[in-house]
Amino acid sequence: MSAPRPAEAPGEDLCRLAESYGVSPSFSPAPDRTVAASAAALIRTLAALGVDAGTPEATRAALAARRTERRERLLPPTVVCWGGAAPDALAGLPEGTRLRIETEQGETRDGAEQLPPGVHRLTVTAPDGRTADAHLIAAPSRLPAPAARSYGLLVQLYSLLSRRSWGMGDLGDLDELTAWAGRSLGAGFIQVNPLHAAVPGVPTDPSPYRPSSRRFPDPVHLRIEAVPEYAYADDRERVRSLAERAGRLRESVLEKDALIDRDAVWELKREALELVGEVPLGPGRRAAYCDYLAEEGEALEDHATWCALAEVHGPEWHTWPDGLRDPRSSETARARRELMHRVDFHSRLAWLTDAQLVAAQRTAREAGMPVGIVHDLAVGVHPGGADAWAQQRYFAAGMSVGAPPDAFNSRGQDWGLPPWRPDRLAESGYAPFRGLLRGLFRYAGALRIDHVMGLFRLWWVPVGLPPTEGTYVRYDAEAMLAVLVLEASRAGATVIGEDLGTVEAGVRETLRERGVFGTSVLWFERDWEGDGRPLPPDSWRADCLATATTHDLPPTAARLTGEHVELRHRLGLLGAPVDTERAEAAADTGEWLALLTRLGLLRGTGGGLGAGEEEAEVQAVHRYLLRTPARMIGVWLPDGVGDRRPQNLPGTWDEYPNWRLPIADAAGRPVTLEALASSTRLRSLVEVLRGEGSDARRGDEGRS
Repeated sequence: MSAPRPAEAPGEDLCRLAESYGVSPSFSPAPDRTVAASAAALIRTLAALGVDAGTPEATRAALAARRTERRERLLPPTVVCWGGAAPDALAGLPEGTRLRIETEQGETRDGAEQLPPGVHRLTVTAPDGRTADAHLIAAPSRLPAPAARSYGLLVQLYSLLSRRSWGMGDLGDLDELTAWAGRSLGAGFIQVNPLHAAVPGVPTDPSPYRPSSRRFPDPVHLRIEAVPEYAYADDRERVRSLAERAGRLRESVLEKDALIDRDAVWELKREALELVGEVPLGPGRRAAYCDYLAEEGEALEDHATWCALAEVHGPEWHTWPDGLRDPRSSETARARRELMHRVDFHSRLAWLTDAQLVAAQRTAREAGMPVGIVHDLAVGVHPGGADAWAQQRYFAAGMSVGAPPDAFNSRGQDWGLPPWRPDRLAESGYAPFRGLLRGLFRYAGALRIDHVMGLFRLWWVPVGLPPTEGTYVRYDAEAMLAVLVLEASRAGATVIGEDLGTVEAGVRETLRERGVFGTSVLWFERDWEGDGRPLPPDSWRADCLATATTHDLPPTAARLTGEHVELRHRLGLLGAPVDTERAEAAADTGEWLALLTRLGLLRGTGGGLGAGEEEAEVQAVHRYLLRTPARMIGVWLPDGVGDRRPQNLPGTWDEYPNWRLPIADAAGRPVTLEALASSTRLRSLVEVLRGEGSDARRGDEGRS
């Protein structure tokens, strides 16, 4: 390609070319302000899409070619139909065009009406002899809402330690929490953090939102003793030694206020799983494993191959020998054969983890939960990880996902995650996205999608440029949503979009039309288009998960006491003088407490925020959530014991132990799962949700 031009404002041809590929030549950091993207950002972004715009001549040629392509093509690579209706894309075909549809179910049809749900193959032949093929995604019109309103618990799984876990919460703990919460507390769901496979290495990035693979789960979450073959390991002395070391690691977190050490946990579990791997599978287990291998196919083989190669060459595939950087090369095929034992080991770990995840969802349903486990889908993957290696043709080289500058962050954000190429996704019929969702819905009663706005557009930042010099790239939101609705409906699952912050006009409405829930956090629910005061409960939307906080925000007790301001002050993170920040936080909290008092929701306080008053105010916040029409009410599990420490403090790295804190009480003492089950404070909060939930919003059940 031609050498890029120096940074400058984009010309008219460049802007038109960019727009034709879904690349926005401008963005709006505020409703009344529009900023032009730089020419360098547009040129680099178009290059990542395979378009040369490096010179004015190249730009004009590319624009002419694009116009010709669009004028002459009969169909886009993927078309969508909803609820069995004919695709809108067919309306523009020449009169007399013949259709042939090969359905996913194996039928051949000559019309596009009343198609069964699925991803079909559409072929059209125009009267002049031109033909075109396209993927046809036939999806239900919308996802149904959950049958009944319910409340559930939100927890970061690693933070939930029991007296049986090996230094961090695991799938055995999730199974126990689910059974107890469903049977004893009447909870309808448990929402957890992403359990995607992490990038190996020491130290491992503890964030669950920058994984190696979103397609496969991380075996660090396994409950080792629940693996059937573990009981038959030959070296019993080594097994006993591992269990003792695990106990010491657990106690160091629970008794000595140590941080959760994922690397130390994985070192013990990996050694135990090596022992498990030496135990032959029985005939039935072997058959189940073979079924899993056949079902997951090439995707699992690629993932396990990357894991095996990472053990030899390190976890950053860009630094591997040239031939191994291509998952389809002869060198990679040869290495896979040479490392077949390790490839099988990692395939088996994926199977074992999948089995425990499926079991946890089964436990949830048996415990009476109408939804069950709500899993979390991260917005992207690590650029050096398994997915980026195996699916590299679908990722935009030299690009990173982030956020544009706005009123809250004038420098923008760079998340270090490579974006999917919208053109390659469309050409494949969204195969990577379909495979990802199908894998997650194997064991999810619902799926939370982090930054759900990414189905519509993402802020691409060229590597080496600051986030301020990025640009928005659009995706075919209709196709992305059709795949999402199709796969969720097949699984009978609910979908929750994380749509907090600045959201493009029309996005929430489109999501609601397709039955995708939103996320509403109490402290952010104000009348922003009016007087800015707290939004009355009956003005909230029904199709949402309503919560008091999230993993990225202060726990409710910290906000009520102002501890969140003091924490940021200690770390030097405040953007204004501490007295100003304290006053603003107190005013915000005071306004909400005054509303809770007027509504009769704040009971039993006598002024001054002692332990009893704080607990009463936490309960009042949740009574308020029950007054809203929200179909799902989420309770941050640490709020049930007065924990004041956020699990993640955005804007920090080494300054704060993000993603490494166990659930603790108001004094910072770790609280085990067993202690949670006997906590009177948690029980009292649950009684608010159970005892008042049925009549907290009389007449509202039909409003969804």
